[in-house]
Amino acid sequence: MSRSLKTAVIGAGVAGLAAARELRREGHEVTVFEKTDHLGGTWSYEPRTDSDPVGVDPTRETIHTSLYFSLRTNLPRQLMGFLDYPFPDREKGDLRTFPGHEEVLWFLMKFAEEFGLRELIRFETEVVRVERVEGMSESESWVVESRNRDSLLSRESFEAVVVCSGHFTQPRVPTIPGIEKWPGYQIHSHNYRVPEPFRGQVVVIIGFGASAFDISRDIARVAKEVHIATRSSDVRVIKLANHGNIWQHTMVKCVSEDSLVEFVDGSSVYADVMFYCTGYRYHYPFLETNGVVSVEDNRVGPLYKHVFPPAFSPWLSFIGIPEKDIIFQTTDLQCKWVARVLSGKVLLPTEEEMMTSIEEYYQQMDKNGIPKHLTHHLHFKEMGYSNWLTAESGLPPVEDWREEMYVESLRNINGMQDNYRDQWDDAHWKEIIRDASLRKNVI
Repeated sequence: MSRSLKTAVIGAGVAGLAAARELRREGHEVTVFEKTDHLGGTWSYEPRTDSDPVGVDPTRETIHTSLYFSLRTNLPRQLMGFLDYPFPDREKGDLRTFPGHEEVLWFLMKFAEEFGLRELIRFETEVVRVERVEGMSESESWVVESRNRDSLLSRESFEAVVVCSGHFTQPRVPTIPGIEKWPGYQIHSHNYRVPEPFRGQVVVIIGFGASAFDISRDIARVAKEVHIATRSSDVRVIKLANHGNIWQHTMVKCVSEDSLVEFVDGSSVYADVMFYCTGYRYHYPFLETNGVVSVEDNRVGPLYKHVFPPAFSPWLSFIGIPEKDIIFQTTDLQCKWVARVLSGKVLLPTEEEMMTSIEEYYQQMDKNGIPKHLTHHLHFKEMGYSNWLTAESGLPPVEDWREEMYVESLRNINGMQDNYRDQWDDAHWKEIIRDASLRKNVI
């Protein structure tokens, strides 16, 4: 017999909306806590930025979103929807294969409207504490303490909590020798919105991911010079083709109080701006577990399959922690799994078995030389993970073309392929998807 649980969902972004839909489908009583006055999470553009541009001051005013004005998706729209709710075209919308962030927000709002999710959301209600207490039922009991727009605190008990608060708000910043005396301006990509403040300046960007790719091109339109520094061992000092003012280097070695920036490759430049495109930290200041669940070197753990902490399973879960994956697809499948586990339709292994699985995963990482801070990176393992989730949830495997399309997107990003979004071979991929659909129908 299926059970119905009173469940708190923290956050109304992609993960929170997907979780709310799946939990409600499974008959659970759902309350979504959202600290802003709108849904969409990081996909809701906000021109304001943190009071500290680097984002390390714990007392700073924090803005949740990290969107810059020019941002377009780095995955095709075919990978930006949920498996049973694809990203649609709309009349007078952004019909590009890689649409702008406004179109993604529109999609999320349409999703929420179609499934009646707004009525589940308590807007302008920030969760300040989540703590387990002994319950009277078979399940654990969790107290959620929240603060509303009038700063009034309230406490409410739930049988289950699903954490969907995102992880693109707390910047990770590298340690650079001499930076404390370097006189230039420092900023993290979390606080970048438009290029104009960097007009005529020499900018050093640290990072080699999607944000560094986009922002370097965006800033280069107005900056005097842009120098991209990366830890990649096969990078050589070179001016990028088709760009008269963008250079790539190895990592920054040190900086000096006369504004000099020296790179490991021996080159150097006098710079005005140090720009960190160095990713984010997982951060759950509201969660009180007496150390059972912790974040150490950006590893949230212990988590079974990046979702369930064994000691609190299934009453506490995390959605959207994996990185370097097809975000909407992974999130969708995690939500389906969690909702079915909470309803009792899918059983988890024992706590001991889950811990053994986690330890084996950590040991395999160590054996392969993968550092701890990459624990939740799925790069090139996303389809195996997705199909594990489908099998656990009783769903058919994910279509092969999704992985092929994802890998092609990564190839363009990692190769710093300019204008790849607008040079995408739509006809080729439409044919592949059509053929896959025909084969599926025949089977």
